[in-house]
Amino acid sequence: MTPMTPGTPLKDRIVVVGAALLDGGRLLAARRSAPADLAGRWELPGGKVEPGERPEDALVRELREELGIEAEAVERVPGQWPLRAPYVLQVWTARLRPGSPAPSPLQDHDELRWLTPDRIWEVDWLDQDVPAVREVAPRLTTGLH
Repeated sequence: MTPMTPGTPLKDRIVVVGAALLDGGRLLAARRSAPADLAGRWELPGGKVEPGERPEDALVRELREELGIEAEAVERVPGQWPLRAPYVLQVWTARLRPGSPAPSPLQDHDELRWLTPDRIWEVDWLDQDVPAVREVAPRLTTGLH
């Protein structure tokens, strides 16, 4: 991936939201199956914010479309991380809504895993997700969302 240059105008950036989905002291990780250069690595699930859409609404929509689950955004994780130009990653903590169904068949992922604090670094996270996971990890033991 080519990192975005710091001078990329804000209006030309496209926000990708990632979900730090927390449930019972666990964090949900998704293993990429596509594209080929990302396959086998783990990420926080999510996707692109559509024009006119709020990031937290995009997060809810993406979790529904990608995983077939209903969730609600809680708060934005501090920071923003460059992806391939012109994309930037923003991460929100999220929680499952009561009665949320089990995840549906995956499209760009081939495995989901709930990680406890002692196992959070057992997966090969995508580089851009690592800072967000570091920021979220303490919330697994404190219960803060």
